[in-house]
Amino acid sequence: MTALSDLKTGLSKLGLSKHPVIAHASLRAFGSVDAETMLAALIDSTRGVIMPAFTYKTMLNPEVGPPQNGITYGSQTDLNKMAEPFHPDMPADTLMGVLPEVLRKRPKAKRSMHPIQSFAGIHADAIINAQTIHEPFAPIAALAEQDGWVLLLGVDHTVDTSIHYGEKLAGRLQFIRWALTRDKAVECPGFPGDSEGFNAITPDVEKYTRRVEINGASVQAIHLKSLLKAVVEKIHNNPFALLCGRSDCERCEAVRWG
Repeated sequence: MTALSDLKTGLSKLGLSKHPVIAHASLRAFGSVDAETMLAALIDSTRGVIMPAFTYKTMLNPEVGPPQNGITYGSQTDLNKMAEPFHPDMPADTLMGVLPEVLRKRPKAKRSMHPIQSFAGIHADAIINAQTIHEPFAPIAALAEQDGWVLLLGVDHTVDTSIHYGEKLAGRLQFIRWALTRDKAVECPGFPGDSEGFNAITPDVEKYTRRVEINGASVQAIHLKSLLKAVVEKIHNNPFALLCGRSDCERCEAVRWG
């Protein structure tokens, strides 16, 4: 079998052909599979695909700002000098992995215009269009309303962007960041916390999770609306749930002491 047929056969076992998905992937976990092949398999196996296409190189750190904002102001003067204004063709940050950039550049793909937290998608225009600068995770809300799923391909919940939206729904502290655009610097509310502690949600969503192994890589599909509900319930039961354990994490510490 070819790599494409292997992927399509494995993904078909998840039963997502009638559902849109938000996908996160580590291509290395799948051996020699390239990004174009992975993306083709995802498109063929789902109703539509979105991915985070975030652009951290646009970010600015001001000298002063609001308190309890999970940031040390004035600490990145050199990075400020290297900040680039957001534009629609700006590549997705390499921290997102290879796949979001391949998706962004695909014919008929759409990319939202948030200067830090844009999403790219194909066959998912209405989901992408839901985003505003004040509601950066609105595409995840729209995906949930369309009975969407989270796909973790060779990765775990520490890269699961949807959990950030669950934190917001639970009332957890959100942050403000600033980004450079072609015209000016803009304020971007709704910036999320740290994701290092997100694997703690795994047992809570086990009954909503479908699993398959493809080419030795673990693939999980988690029902998005059920995931969001589980995150809200977990945080309501324990206000510190899903935070990381590092005392030097400014965002988690702001949540703890805010």
